[in-house]
Amino acid sequence: MKITEIKTFIVPPRWLFLKIETDEGVSGWGEAVLEGRAHTVAAAVAELAQYLIGQDPSPIEDHWTVLYRGGFYRGGGIHMSALAGIDQALWDIKGKTLGVSICKLLGGPVRNRIQVYSWIGGDRPSDVAEGAKEVVNRGFKALKMNACEEMNYIDSNAKIDAAVANVAAVREAVGSEIGIGIDFHGRVSRPMAKTLIRALEPFLPMFIEEPVLSEHAEALADIAANTNIPIALGERLFSRWDFKSILRDGHVDIIQPDPSHCGGITETKKIAAMAECHDVALALHCPLGPIALAACLQLDGVCQNAALQEQSLGIHYNKTNDILDYLVNPGVFDYVDGYVAIPDGPGLGIEINEEYVLDRARIGHQWRSPIWRHADGSFAEW
Repeated sequence: MKITEIKTFIVPPRWLFLKIETDEGVSGWGEAVLEGRAHTVAAAVAELAQYLIGQDPSPIEDHWTVLYRGGFYRGGGIHMSALAGIDQALWDIKGKTLGVSICKLLGGPVRNRIQVYSWIGGDRPSDVAEGAKEVVNRGFKALKMNACEEMNYIDSNAKIDAAVANVAAVREAVGSEIGIGIDFHGRVSRPMAKTLIRALEPFLPMFIEEPVLSEHAEALADIAANTNIPIALGERLFSRWDFKSILRDGHVDIIQPDPSHCGGITETKKIAAMAECHDVALALHCPLGPIALAACLQLDGVCQNAALQEQSLGIHYNKTNDILDYLVNPGVFDYVDGYVAIPDGPGLGIEINEEYVLDRARIGHQWRSPIWRHADGSFAEW
């Protein structure tokens, strides 16, 4: 079997799908996207594809190594997202060729389902109590929300009060048994993070996500020493080398690598094993499309420390399309009592509606991260 072509499809709402075709008719799908940089990642895929055309798709570890190490400059969001989509598609081909799921190829499942959580409230949290009630009524046992809007290095008590009021409203709406993840989204500086976290402690958050930007990881020691809330981080880290110091320093309780950003299934499995050695939980990042979710679930099935799974059904970004639109069988992602089953079909365990992908790729997208500014006109982290 030889690889004959690698195609990319920029599809709404903000995703980049990838398909690897072979001369034996077996094809594999991947999701290679860095939100807001889909066209750039597509160009990186085209560069990496030059090496793969004509190759046997089966030696995935070797292909990964060459595509990572074969360039003098390596790593980062663009390179690793392009590599991630290719890696997912190669695993999909291998599973389809052998007639088994990727999870089984990686050693077999340690679980047959995993708890999923749903987003509420949007980028600027609003109507959070109603949103929380709605997702709980749909069977979810956990949810996630943004903690606040933009926040300056030193900000007002009113900003703290507004964040607390939102979380309090959610806790009151759903009761004590529902998990509430609170995403600081890197919007909160070190000086304000400690104040905000302390104010949120009475509501028993499931975790605080990205209390500071990943590039300020040295602040995590101070933050962790001053709270009992688990700290989650990792969506903006792109390789096992990026996670090495985070895990070594011991201030993060949950890591959130994204298999569509950090080199795919091959690399994420290694990151998960590193985390397990440090007694750190795994909650894969996935506010993305159906292929990304399928890749996450295959890893969740085989990683002992996988605890929760993010998913994007109904997320505020999915205005024109949602994850089920691109599937031949949407039932593969049925959520039951807050859980989703690990897909057991060959490869990724999903079937992509290629005709619909082609149709939506004619529309494409130009999604970009919002640009926010503080009251004084300076740039604000989104």
